[in-house]
Amino acid sequence: MKSPFAVPSSHLLRPAALALVVALTLGSGSAWTQGSPDTPTLGSSPQALIEYARHSNPGFAAARAEASAAQERVTPAGALPDPTFEVELMDATNTMSGRSASLLPGQVGETRYRITQPLPGWGKRELAVKAAEAQATQADAMRDTSWAELAAKIETLWLRYYAADRELVLNREGLTLLKSLEELSLARYELGLLPQQAVLRMQREITAQRLALVEVEQRRKGLAAGLNGLLGRAHDAPLAAPADPAPLPEQLEAGALFEAAASANPDVNAAAYGIDVARAERERTYQDRLPDFAVGVRNNRPDEGKASWDVMFEVMIPLQQSSRRAREREAEYMLMAAEARREDARARATGELGIAWSMYAQGRETLRLLEHTLLPQAQATRDASQAALSSGKVDFDSVIEAERQLIDIRTQRLKAELDTRLALTEIKKLTGDLK
Repeated sequence: MKSPFAVPSSHLLRPAALALVVALTLGSGSAWTQGSPDTPTLGSSPQALIEYARHSNPGFAAARAEASAAQERVTPAGALPDPTFEVELMDATNTMSGRSASLLPGQVGETRYRITQPLPGWGKRELAVKAAEAQATQADAMRDTSWAELAAKIETLWLRYYAADRELVLNREGLTLLKSLEELSLARYELGLLPQQAVLRMQREITAQRLALVEVEQRRKGLAAGLNGLLGRAHDAPLAAPADPAPLPEQLEAGALFEAAASANPDVNAAAYGIDVARAERERTYQDRLPDFAVGVRNNRPDEGKASWDVMFEVMIPLQQSSRRAREREAEYMLMAAEARREDARARATGELGIAWSMYAQGRETLRLLEHTLLPQAQATRDASQAALSSGKVDFDSVIEAERQLIDIRTQRLKAELDTRLALTEIKKLTGDLK
């Protein structure tokens, strides 16, 4: 099961001339062996890479930290504001007592100490907690969205890495086969059974095959460097050869997929939690119509006389109605925008899922035709042409053309498999199946 992110097919597999002449009887299982015990295991499957990236990718680490920071905002959101302490020096010039001016408490006409505690209006602290909790939940959803994107990127690159690795093996097998055919052509040329042009054509094909092999090797190295970058590793850190991925599902239920895209898609969930945030902020905005308060006590200490205590009660008067109404309208528009973003996310998710599902269905049908019809036919044609060449019934060009047709079929099959797996990974991402 593999990836999305519509990577152009021309960048995934480029079937150079005779690029994929595979071993005539080799199966896929024996062609790609694991290495020695010292060979790195990271890279053999996308699941291992994804799990590694969960702890090492710097971008996802930032998303996790932001989500944790949002959770820490919940507790202070419901806390009372800090109280204030004030010292007031009355008659600091000591005009009444005739002494010199002073800024020391107790050496002026009167010293007043005041402590004031602001008190938000009824229900404002609870609404602040509610808004902070909604923001924390949205931050978690955005973290999950970031993770789904990262996991999809890793699977996408791994699939391309897998395809390049298989193409590399096929190219090497093709080069070996071409060299054996070159030896056969030289032997026939020496016996006068083959014209020089056929030998030169075979040598040109070998050179083209070597060029294709260089291109695939460099592409594979580039893909490995890209995977290491997503894992937070050095670009040249070793990666294991990719193992065969899991078999493709025979059929996908479209109804269940579209239902999941509308409810479990990470972008849809993040947008839905954004509605909760907007609603909480709207409630807070309307609650600002109520006044805030403050209580305090004051200790008065005159230079001569007895100390006394005062008790204070303050009320914020909500007079600026025009600015409040503007903030209330802003909150309403923000809620409308949040609801529109959720619908937009749903529409995009279902639209992209429709494309991916269609590509997957097309890929499965293409694979079926290639594996059960065209590939056996091409193999039979190639075998027949080789047998006819041995008996002298066909010329060498007919053998090369039969090999070329088999190469094209195998190339198409590998490309169809890759495109189908890319579509499947896109489906998994859109339906929230990438964890």
